[in-house]
This record gives sequence, C-alpha cells and structure tokens, in this order.
Amino acid sequence: MKDWVAYIPFRIAALLFGMLPEVAIRKLGVWAGRVASGRNKANRSLLASHMRRVVGPGASDPVIFEAVDGMYRSYGRYWAETLWFRPRRRRSIMRSVERVNFDPVYAARDAGRGIVFALPHIGNWEVAGLIAEDIGLNLMAVAEDLPNRKITDWFLDVRAKFGIDIVLTSDPNRRSKMIRHLEGGGALALLADRDVTGRGISVDFFGEETTLPAGPAALAELTGSVLLPVVVYFKEGGGHILEVGDPIIIPEAETRAERVNIGTRQVAETLERMIRRQPSQWHLFQPNWPSDRENDAKEHNNRNRA
Repeated sequence: MKDWVAYIPFRIAALLFGMLPEVAIRKLGVWAGRVASGRNKANRSLLASHMRRVVGPGASDPVIFEAVDGMYRSYGRYWAETLWFRPRRRRSIMRSVERVNFDPVYAARDAGRGIVFALPHIGNWEVAGLIAEDIGLNLMAVAEDLPNRKITDWFLDVRAKFGIDIVLTSDPNRRSKMIRHLEGGGALALLADRDVTGRGISVDFFGEETTLPAGPAALAELTGSVLLPVVVYFKEGGGHILEVGDPIIIPEAETRAERVNIGTRQVAETLERMIRRQPSQWHLFQPNWPSDRENDAKEHNNRNRA
C-alpha cells in the first residue's frame, strides 16, 4: 500500500505534464525548483559547500547562493522534462540537441569497440540515450534500486523509451552483463561523479580528497573499450548540448590496480572541467566529500541539543 501512495503522484504528474507544450513544462520545472530552493533551507549549506569548491573559495556569498538556486532550478527542469517525455516527441527532442565532438564516438563505433561513457549528474543525461540510439549505439546504463519498486519500474520504463537498457545495482550478474555488453561493441553510460558504495578510488576532486567510482576506468581497462567523458548541458532556452570529451587514455603501469587508479584520477580531472562550465546545472544534492559528512553529523548533533 505504501508503494502505491508514493507511486500515484508520479503517474498523475506524468499525465499532467504530458499534456503541456515543452516551453510550459520547462518554465514549470524551473518554477518548482525555485520553490524547492526556498523550502529546503536545511540542505542549502551543504550545496553552498559544493558550489564553493566548484566556483572557488574566493566567490562572494551572493554568487554562491545564486549557484545553489540554479541547482534547484535545473533539477526542477530535469524532472519536468523526464515527466513530459513521450516516444512521439523523440524526433523533435533530437533536433534540439547540439552535438559536439562526436568524432571519437564514431571512430569507436566503426571499429566495433566498446565505449564507456563517464558522466556527471548535469543537465538531462537521459537525452544521451536518444542520440546514442540515433547513431546506432546499443546503450546500457546502471541505475540504483529505489525503496519503492513501483517507482523503480516506472524509471526503467521511462529510460527504455529514451533508448537506454538498464541494469540495476541489485542484479548479482550486473558486472558480467556490462562486460559482455562492452566486449560485444556496446556502449555503457556510468555516472562517475559520486561514489555511492564508498569503496571507490581516492582522488582529488575540486581541491579536496574524496572517492569516485572505479567502474568507468576499470571496465574500460578490462575490456579494451574507449573511455569517453560526456556531458549533457541544458541550453538557455529549449534544447540541450551533448558534448563528448577527448578519449581518456589509461597509461601503462605495473599493475592493473595502478592503471585503474590513474584512469579514475583522469576521469575526475575531466569531470571537474565539465562541471565548472555550468556549475549550477550540477545535480549533486548529497554529501560527496568526507568533510560533508562530518559537518552533517555536527549539525545533526547541534539540532538535537537545541
């Protein structure tokens, strides 16, 4: 019963958003994000910390707070577009996507090599599925299981409509599925700017040590796939910019562990540059550095004492 209570609003929102034109849902999503920004004051200090790392410690408070507001506005737009998407809109969405630096993708595809796309949580990354399908790539992605199975199934259905085959983190065979997919010349999209498991590689990320997932570098190294950073930015109005970075070449090293460590650090450096270009489109609302978690615990203890 609890699953239905949380699931029904998703279905109603998708129904209502699906009736509106693109310009209306985009503005509605930005407005909803603005409202959420005003109401989630407890989380704003965490996001301000994120933005200070990205924008730089010398940035003034008004600049940081505007960037935080922008995070909420862009996340609202992401949700609005996801709820609005229908297969009949596929062509019009693809026409609005500007494609940048696709030569490395075409070269890997034509050579029959697997491709590992390393993405940050920026813009609307689901759009990449439409473009991958358009250029003949078989795209797979990994998604977290949500506590609500009905909402998880809804997400799987939405992403299938975007042309993305999903393997869930709960699937005990996910690693072997990803390896077979890459060895067969498929493409794999992995969000690489947040270590969900806490077992990632230690890197310097925006001037502070944290961990990032080893998956992109490890799978590329293991299967001989091309490792490509990619980002999907929102355009100022409607549409998106899908930009592919130059291939990340994992250098030779004595051990595989060293090669994966170096590759992951290279991914971190590249994602930093991509995120800094549009920091307020970065949808990172969770603690991502050890100091975030320490500060979170201190604030929690202070609230309990009060």
